[in-house]
Amino acid sequence: MRIERVHDLDAPELADYTRLTDVALRRVREPEEGLYLAESTKVIGRALRAGHRPRSVLLLEEWIPRVEGLLDAYPDVPVYVGSSEQLERLTGFHLHRGAIASMHRPALRDPAELISAVRRTGHPADESPGDDGARSRIAVLENLADHANVGSCFRNAAAMGFDAVLVTPSCADPLYRRSVRVSMGTVFQVPWTRIDAWPRGGVELLQELGYAVAGMTLGEGAISLDELVAEDHRDLALVFGSEGHGLQAATDHRLDRRVTIPMMGGVDSLNVAASSAVAFYATRDPRAGEPRA
Repeated sequence: MRIERVHDLDAPELADYTRLTDVALRRVREPEEGLYLAESTKVIGRALRAGHRPRSVLLLEEWIPRVEGLLDAYPDVPVYVGSSEQLERLTGFHLHRGAIASMHRPALRDPAELISAVRRTGHPADESPGDDGARSRIAVLENLADHANVGSCFRNAAAMGFDAVLVTPSCADPLYRRSVRVSMGTVFQVPWTRIDAWPRGGVELLQELGYAVAGMTLGEGAISLDELVAEDHRDLALVFGSEGHGLQAATDHRLDRRVTIPMMGGVDSLNVAASSAVAFYATRDPRAGEPRA
């Protein structure tokens, strides 16, 4: 590894890691430079296995052995090593996971290409919903503002074998450091992209490709999640609205189904991360085999 000791905290090569607690700066800098930050050796490893390229790594001395094997294919990538005090001053937080990497942000895929790629084959178009063919499952995150919720939804999607996640233009960035951390790196595991033409073009695209588009809502006319499961849709896209306002009206009137989770105990709603876990589990394809590694 190309190990370089940290001496000058103002060195330009460390600029990727400075002022990480400044949300406004990070939102401006990272997308323009095509960067994101992966925190912890587990998350870094998942990013590398997904084919993402590292720009540099920042870590504590004792974490060098855990990183060596990960960077075998990248001998020229600088690994900056410093003390806990230096790294905390540099990043603005205690690096208790030992390592953080600056990664090149991969180009987003075209939504139509991604959806077509992940849609499972092996079932002729005239087969009925009750056939033995594999199902395809996609999640759509509409305007979620909380990065932790985005990360949780990705982790839930990975755990339940969902094929892809689409995020709308105003949805929080899945590659934001908090999203990546909460997802435990599953944002690199589940194929995803932004679907800019939302809601009209995006909903129509899913429908044209054969998906039943179901929105999770408390609005009138909603069927229960149990009823949706009983309909046994072969290809299904579940849409989750923002934490405060739920689904946009423009999205709601384009849906094929409006769906609600039956609840008890006087509870009328769940956090979007919790509701996604329930809905993903209920609508998962039990014949899809083992989830992605």
